[in-house]
Amino acid sequence: MKQSRLFAPTLKEAPSDAVIISHQLLLRAGFIKQVAAGVYTYLPLGKKVLDKIENIVRDEHEKIEASELLMPALQPKELWDQSGRWDVYGAELMRLKDRHDRDFALGPTHEEVITTVVKDYLNSYKKLPLSVYQIQTKFRDEARPRFGLMRGREFIMKDAYSFHADEESLGQVYERFVDAYHAIFTRCGLDFRMVEADNGQMGGSGSAEFMALAEVGEDTIVYSTDGDFASNIEVYDLAVGDKAPIGNGTILHAKGIELGHVFKLGTKYSHAMNASFLDKDQKQQWMQMGCYGIGISRIMMAIVEQKHDASGIVWPKSLAPFDIHLIIVDTKKEEQTIVAQEIYHSLKEAGFDVLLDDRAERAGVKFKDADLIGTPIHVVVGKGITEGNVEVVNRQTGEKFEITIETLSTFLLELHSQLN
Repeated sequence: MKQSRLFAPTLKEAPSDAVIISHQLLLRAGFIKQVAAGVYTYLPLGKKVLDKIENIVRDEHEKIEASELLMPALQPKELWDQSGRWDVYGAELMRLKDRHDRDFALGPTHEEVITTVVKDYLNSYKKLPLSVYQIQTKFRDEARPRFGLMRGREFIMKDAYSFHADEESLGQVYERFVDAYHAIFTRCGLDFRMVEADNGQMGGSGSAEFMALAEVGEDTIVYSTDGDFASNIEVYDLAVGDKAPIGNGTILHAKGIELGHVFKLGTKYSHAMNASFLDKDQKQQWMQMGCYGIGISRIMMAIVEQKHDASGIVWPKSLAPFDIHLIIVDTKKEEQTIVAQEIYHSLKEAGFDVLLDDRAERAGVKFKDADLIGTPIHVVVGKGITEGNVEVVNRQTGEKFEITIETLSTFLLELHSQLN
C-alpha cells in the first residue's frame, strides 16, 4: 500500500480529552477517530489490526469446532421479557421504539436471541453439544464513556454460546474455551492473567475473566506470591499481605483490563426461554448453557497500553497493520524512488505486507510517523543506495542495520521470524 493513498491522518498532539496512552496514540497514529462520546470510527490502520485479531479468534474457534454465525443487533423486548432481563438489566441497555411503538434494544449480549434461534433444532440429546459464535458490534449506554476503546457505548465483541445435555459436557467445552482464550491472548502478544470472577447479571454456576495487566485497568486482581491463585477482588476482597486462600503465599494486587469472560450459565436461559430436549430416556430436560465473550476492540487498546514507547506504538508482529514500513527519504531524488519501488515489489512477492511511504514530506516527518504507527520493521531508502545499501530498523528493539539491497529479502525474512 502506498502511504500517499492511505487514509491515515496522524496528529502531532493528542486531543485534550484523551487521558490514557492507548487513547492518545491510537488517535495520533490515525487508527481511530471519535464520532461521539464512546463512539469511534476505525480508520484503515485500525481496521487492519481488528481484522488480524478477528482472524486469530476465528482460527482458535475453528480448532474447538465452534461455528460462526451473525445475529441481529436489534432485539425485540419480548425476548428480554422472557428472560426477565428487560426490567433488571438497567440503564445501560439501549432501548428504542419503532414507528409502531414496539420496544427494542440494541444488544449488549445475545443470550436471549441465540437460545431462541437454536431451541427448535436442538430437540434431542443426539444434536448436543453445539457451540456457535459471532463477531459483532455491541451497544451499551455507558453513563461515563471514557478511556477511548476501553469503555465505549459501541464496541466490537466476540460472543460464543454452547449448549449441552448435562453439566459434564458443559464443563468439558468450557475448558476448551478456556484453552482457546489462552491461545488467543498469547498469539496477540498480551501479558494477561486468568482470574476467578463474579457471575454478575449473567447468572450461572461459575465464571472466569482474562485480564490484561495494565495500570489503567478498572479491575483489581488479587493474586498469590506462591501458586496459581488469582481472582477479581469482587470475589475475594483480600488486602495486600493477607494469606492466600490457596497455598502458602501472600496476597499482592495488580490492575487489569478485562479482555474476556467465560461463564457456565447452567439452565438459567434455557428454562426461561423454554429450550428443552429429549434425553436418552425420552425425558424432557432443560439444556445446559455456557457463554464466552472477548472484547475485540478492547484487545487493540490493551496491546497499545502494554506495548509503546516515547515515540509511539510498538506492535507485535501478529497484529501489526503492516509487516514492513518502507520509507523513501527524499522523493525528489529519482534514484531513491526507483530503488524503493523495486524493493516494494520484491518484498510483496516475498509475502510481506508493505506500507510504502512515497509522500512528498520531509524525512523527519516520515520517521516520526513511522515510529508513531509502530510497524515492526522499517526499511529506509536514502543516500546509502549509492553504495547499494539500505537501512533496516527493528522497531521493537531499536537496532539498526546496514543491509545490501541484494540480501535484503533474505535478511528481512530472518529478522521477521525472530520478532515477537
